[in-house]
Amino acid sequence: MMKWSSRLISFVLFITLIFLVFIVISTKASGGDPELFGYQLKTVLSGSMEPEFKTGSVIAVKPGGDMTKFTEGDVITFMENETKLVTHRVIGVVESGEHVMYETKGDNNKAPDSSLVLSENVVAEYTGFTIPYLGYIGNFAQSKEGAALLLILPGLFLVLYSGVTMWQAINQLEKENKKRAKAERAEQLKELM
Repeated sequence: MMKWSSRLISFVLFITLIFLVFIVISTKASGGDPELFGYQLKTVLSGSMEPEFKTGSVIAVKPGGDMTKFTEGDVITFMENETKLVTHRVIGVVESGEHVMYETKGDNNKAPDSSLVLSENVVAEYTGFTIPYLGYIGNFAQSKEGAALLLILPGLFLVLYSGVTMWQAINQLEKENKKRAKAERAEQLKELM
């Protein structure tokens, strides 16, 4: 039982280290949100879409494709302005000649968004995948201190755990050696009598 729990703890620490290294490196390399298997991971910064996803969650969105295909009920990520991305639900589709525009609204907002969204400004579609509160770690990872801490801390835990495991193994060997030496002395005393 101890052997399996030790292996499980080592495995979890190792996977955590690999995952955090991935988040830090991909966040730094992309200059923003990390990507995994063609999906972008976005951090939710407001509560406008609660309860669908909470503030601080990480959501997966699929970029690219036909941005004129969305229907009422779909959740899309779009450029509200040059620097701000928003993820809201489509509540209406307006076609004007060759252009498709979407009326959007955050699930938690009382009113629809103030302006229609051109299909050209849609950058991705929400896939339904969310991890609550992981976004706080992602935002922390973007800072120099956060990146260093998220890389060093799991590594230290892994090294410390390895040290404890080796110390326990050495103690077990010493106990076995003492038992063997005691048994040998007892055998030698028997032979002398």
